Amino acid sequence: MKKVVIIGPESTGKSTLSEQLAKHYSTSWVPEFAREYLIQHGTEYTYEDLLTIARGQLLLEESYIEKATPASKLLFIDTDQYVMKVWCEFVFGKCHPWILDQITKRKYDLYLLCNIDLPWTHDALREYPDLAPRQELYAIYKNILTDQPVPWVEISGNYDERFQKAIQAVNDLFIQ
Repeated sequence: MKKVVIIGPESTGKSTLSEQLAKHYSTSWVPEFAREYLIQHGTEYTYEDLLTIARGQLLLEESYIEKATPASKLLFIDTDQYVMKVWCEFVFGKCHPWILDQITKRKYDLYLLCNIDLPWTHDALREYPDLAPRQELYAIYKNILTDQPVPWVEISGNYDERFQKAIQAVNDLFIQ
């Protein structure tokens, strides 16, 4: 099974794209664990909460991998440990060693980096409506992806353009 991770700052269409791609390829997608966690526990999170969220994200991802059928060729993942690293460092100035360790252990096949060119949409869980933090976060994600070995593609444009670029990226790497 090929694992495709969709990452980027908040409000860049990661969940929408993950769901669209899973539907297009008749497969599954792993939602962002943090969303449900913050809905249940509130938005006043701590550094330790981020470790709990990181662990929950991996457990959720593993549950989707375990229930995949032998015919499952692709799995789309909304958020990975790179996102947790950026979140920890951006908010608290440090990252849990466990998260850093998981980054080195987990293997993925493609990253789709969602650009900030979509308008920010209010959501009770979103923190950064201003452009400057979004630009800074996007630059951090881009630097991370540039410095790691897994192929990645920047996804930009309106929702349809993003979807088409993502399909092209997946097809170019995995569909013969």
